[in-house]
Amino acid sequence: MYAIKNKVQLIGNLGQLPEIRTTETGKKMARFSIATNDVFRNSRGERVRETLWHYVVAWGKLAEIAEKYLTKGREVAVTGKLVPRHYIDKNGIKRFVTDVVLNELVMLGSGTRYQNEPSEEDPNIESETDS
Repeated sequence: MYAIKNKVQLIGNLGQLPEIRTTETGKKMARFSIATNDVFRNSRGERVRETLWHYVVAWGKLAEIAEKYLTKGREVAVTGKLVPRHYIDKNGIKRFVTDVVLNELVMLGSGTRYQNEPSEEDPNIESETDS
């Protein structure tokens, strides 16, 4: 029998420099977004190009690599799992998002591949007070 897995793979371009934080326990976290493009034909047969934004979170060694090497516009391939979270925005409204929590990062064009080491620490994201 096959196990159902939570796994996502994306190739896209960074929207901005990674935002870096360090937890109280000293573990580094990087948060950034990547854009992917989807091309399809709408109901009128017109070709439509749509940009989709994905929130990405890296922990530990991958966060350190993201901080050191990732720049706005850089093309990357990411593999991770989908983790839903929520936060309260500036207007007090509860917002829901889904992050891609990384376990592999490939900087395209360089051929360099980085993988996270297994961790016993919970990779869930702490709620934020603004976005």
